[in-house]
Amino acid sequence: MQLTEAAGDCAEFLFDRKVPRSRANIDMLAVAPTGVWVIDPKQYKGTVERRDVGGLFRTDPRLYVNGRDQSKLVEGMQWQLDTVRKALGDIQCDVRAALCFVDAEWKLFSKPFEIGGVRVSGPRGLGKHLQTPGPLDRAAIGAIFVRLATALPPAVSAR
Repeated sequence: MQLTEAAGDCAEFLFDRKVPRSRANIDMLAVAPTGVWVIDPKQYKGTVERRDVGGLFRTDPRLYVNGRDQSKLVEGMQWQLDTVRKALGDIQCDVRAALCFVDAEWKLFSKPFEIGGVRVSGPRGLGKHLQTPGPLDRAAIGAIFVRLATALPPAVSAR
């Protein structure tokens, strides 16, 4: 199931957006009732899990995929959040980040989780989350969508 299908008609999506004055791009943006979501889809194989590698007196949550520490993916979301906040200008709304693991496996009874302020989920779980009621109505979603589409133009592929 694709994320856009799972979200229903609650969210508007922008794909593969160019970051101005940079060679970087943002893979996916969703404007939903809860705010703007910067989504980085990943096609990793293996089990996705949250592990606490801290000691007895401190916590140190990490993202593991297929037994490997992939916490760098969480850290890599910050520049994308900063870019989207700048693109929004004077529009006030929540801007959140999500890693969406498309082909990964999940342990029985596991649920999407948050680590370092980034939601970690599969398409179905994230789609349900995008449907959550929030402060943005259809008009606000449309205005934010237009602002982001203008400020972050489509990336041009050299393929």
